[in-house]
Amino acid sequence: MKFREYSRKVAIFAFVCLLVSLPSAGFAHVRDEYKFKLHNNTKHVIKKVLVSEDGKEYGYFKIGNGIAAGQTVTLVWDKSTNDGPCHQYFKAVFDNDEESDPVNFDFCEEGLVLEFGD
Repeated sequence: MKFREYSRKVAIFAFVCLLVSLPSAGFAHVRDEYKFKLHNNTKHVIKKVLVSEDGKEYGYFKIGNGIAAGQTVTLVWDKSTNDGPCHQYFKAVFDNDEESDPVNFDFCEEGLVLEFGD
């Protein structure tokens, strides 16, 4: 009788462990969107945010009227880029038409905050 009760407790414990481990064992959450924060620590408005896989041909983020000096915004990658590489070149174009130097970032890093400064 004690053996049957012990076996039942072991079976319940094993079942609970299995349920707890399922989310990390193949049912991982797929990210709906990839995003990062950008902080403008300059005295100029950022007019464009440019990004490139190879550092030669650049696409851009839609940022409306720009990112004001001192402002921090969250930018979201288009879903069409979800299968692209994590490392991308990144630069900004300011209201005085100057461009920042391109910098390579790992955009798969969680909590990424990019900062442009003078």
